[in-house]
Amino acid sequence: MSYISISSLKEQANDVPLIASVAAQLQSRTVKTTKGGKPYLDLVFADSTGSLGLKVWSDTHLHAEAEKLPLQSIVLLDGEWIQNQWGINGDKISWDLLADEAVADFLAGDPALRRKQEADYAEILQLCGAITDPRLKKLCDQFFETMGDRFRRTAAARKNHHARRGGLVEHVAQMMRSASLVCNVYPELNRDLMLAGVLFHDCGKLWENTYPEDGFSQIHSLHGEMLGHIPLGIELVNKLWRDLLDASEFEAFSKCKPSTEDVRVHLLHLIGSHHGQLEFGSPILPKTPEAYALHYIDNLDAKMEMLRDAYAQTAEVAPGIYDRVFPLSANLIRPLRDYEEAPSEDQQ
Repeated sequence: MSYISISSLKEQANDVPLIASVAAQLQSRTVKTTKGGKPYLDLVFADSTGSLGLKVWSDTHLHAEAEKLPLQSIVLLDGEWIQNQWGINGDKISWDLLADEAVADFLAGDPALRRKQEADYAEILQLCGAITDPRLKKLCDQFFETMGDRFRRTAAARKNHHARRGGLVEHVAQMMRSASLVCNVYPELNRDLMLAGVLFHDCGKLWENTYPEDGFSQIHSLHGEMLGHIPLGIELVNKLWRDLLDASEFEAFSKCKPSTEDVRVHLLHLIGSHHGQLEFGSPILPKTPEAYALHYIDNLDAKMEMLRDAYAQTAEVAPGIYDRVFPLSANLIRPLRDYEEAPSEDQQ
């Protein structure tokens, strides 16, 4: 059975209809109406690489089928797809439930993405394993032991960047690579604190943006909706920290400098301030070098992911000028190519 991923569909589609099949899981179904009062169903499908919206109008033959299709159903979407300023639009759409023998492969996720996430997770373990402060190292180990599986199937966001199962691992790994290099440039930064801060800055998303083991629909939890990932992250780190304090082996660190309590508070500050501004959800502004560095590294990686997606998914409105993609603030311009040395006369 031949089909492409949602990310491949977005990369390949343009203003010329693309005939393709996409395997996807029904994530949500919402009844909406246009400004003119015309009703339609807003369907969101997902796979391991991302999500795809599909509008089903009330006067089409698909509407009755869409109303009855159970959430979490895994289907093969056939149609003609085009890309415009509003995103992907499908025409002549039909669907059938994915054959039973193909479901396991679908749930395993895109092979290339799966390999990348496995490599990213291994690098996170390696970088955290190099932390020299035994208290932070044990905290990271405790997190991997108790929350590792959930961490590996959590997204970094519901939309905009790394919004896929395992996306948080990709985000954290890239941030750790950046943080490691930034610490070489700015030696006044506490490397151990930076790496631990990167690991834990979004750990509350394990309740806000997680996925089940057997699907690609993000789970909505009461805690995630009512508290948000920053308070949840602070609560998780405090819980893990208390568990470590109760262990007899932790007594050996009572005379370590800086004090164990100072280390805990500085780590919590990174979680609480990483959005950088009060209006963006941080309860406190950055007040340490590590907090400033973490905020900008986080923002940089999110923006670079948004840019990759935008260039892949939007059309040119003029040569070298791309239509604006939310939440980026302006139309994009085609990036400058790398320098290439002109061929010598002998090579011409």
